[in-house]
Amino acid sequence: MDTGIVAGIALFLACVAFIFWPERSPFVQADKTTVDSLQERKEAIYANLRDLNFEFLAGKYPEQDYQEQRTILEAEASTVIAEMDRLESRGVRRTR
Repeated sequence: MDTGIVAGIALFLACVAFIFWPERSPFVQADKTTVDSLQERKEAIYANLRDLNFEFLAGKYPEQDYQEQRTILEAEASTVIAEMDRLESRGVRRTR
């Protein structure tokens, strides 16, 4: 029974070390986090564009307001995508 307890503790410690072991470069971790957050922001913008289109077709927005909001969201999406491309050209990839 003592061997089983020791093996269990060793396995537990190995799992904890594997999960929480930091990468060698903290800058890579920051870039990965940045790319992931940009991806999440891009997905949120696309969802807002879909909602805006749906609400416009449902008659909840006048044409002028719809065009203004669409232009703002498209500009924001292009900025986010350009930043993602810039980071990915440096070799940074998404972690998910």
